[in-house]
Amino acid sequence: MTEDFRFNLLKTDGKARLGKITMPRGTVRTPAFMPVGTAGTVKAMYMDQVRGVGADIILGNTYHLMLRPSAERIARLGGLHEFARWPHPILTDSGGFQVMSLAKLRKLNENGVTFRSHIDGRAYEMTPERSIEIQTLLGSDIQMQLDECVALPAERKEIERAMELSLRWAERSYRQFGAQPGKAMFGIVQGGDQPDLRIRSATELAAMDLPGYSVGGLAVGEPQEVMLAMLDVTLPAMPAHKPRYLMGVGTPDDILKSVALGIDMFDCVMPTRAGRHGLAYTRRGKVNLRNARHADDPRPLDEESNCPAARDYSRAYLHHLIKSGESLGAMLLTWNNLSYYQQLMQGIRAAIGDGAFESFFAETQDAWTRGDLPLIGETP
Repeated sequence: MTEDFRFNLLKTDGKARLGKITMPRGTVRTPAFMPVGTAGTVKAMYMDQVRGVGADIILGNTYHLMLRPSAERIARLGGLHEFARWPHPILTDSGGFQVMSLAKLRKLNENGVTFRSHIDGRAYEMTPERSIEIQTLLGSDIQMQLDECVALPAERKEIERAMELSLRWAERSYRQFGAQPGKAMFGIVQGGDQPDLRIRSATELAAMDLPGYSVGGLAVGEPQEVMLAMLDVTLPAMPAHKPRYLMGVGTPDDILKSVALGIDMFDCVMPTRAGRHGLAYTRRGKVNLRNARHADDPRPLDEESNCPAARDYSRAYLHHLIKSGESLGAMLLTWNNLSYYQQLMQGIRAAIGDGAFESFFAETQDAWTRGDLPLIGETP
């Protein structure tokens, strides 16, 4: 395996991109979906299962891990890879989004943000330098700059202020990151729903020649069409030879449409959170296992899936587990959902490689539109 962090763009099909990121801990095939391991665990999954469904990389959460058990403790115990038994690549976010959304009594200024923990009320300060220090202690392979994420809708003046602050914090974050062979720090494009601010942010970050770039501040309350419009204007201003990561996105439909615009990496809690609430993602769209229509259905979620949760358990049993509040129900649906997300990414990569992404896009959308299996005895 390479000693350096490298991104190779292997093929394009329209704007969709097939590539790979190589680093000492492994290769990430792109477009990639990263399961979210917020507190050092992908909820309701063993790490062997996460790897088994096809994940090359997972995401860890700086904010949650700094509060509990602390970055210093994880470092003493050998780093996050050893701590969580995941020897493959890990990307950590900066903690900025959680500070903005979860922390109590936060105060933001040029230096950083002070806040009180949502767990015990203890006071903390997060600066660009401290965020990178925490991520380095965790041992993550891809680290994110600290940024300020503004929820939409918002006033243009507020969006511009946060975007400019995030640019200054990117420079400070990268200075703190320094030389870490085999690892990378990504800058984060901000600018809300303002095209000119997005382009300006992307252009100024590109001038810093960072190892990779993220699009942040989307999937924060805006409609999908706004998100896609911002990607359409932002991506041409981002370096084509560097990986592009869309943070916090999203549904399978969001992912498919964003790949079509040129995004390489995704993360989202949606497949795990949905699984814990009785919702399954399949090639036929979403299936709500709480619905009584499944109570007597002996069929699996998807007889053609290579995931045992989708292939080997009846809908009736899954319905029973969810209605009974059994933890196995959440585990099985999470397994199914992460498996489907990885199958979707595998299909996307194969289609781009074959020059058939447009056909794959249409066929996938059509299958979702047709929807789930009809009831037993019901005419399709």
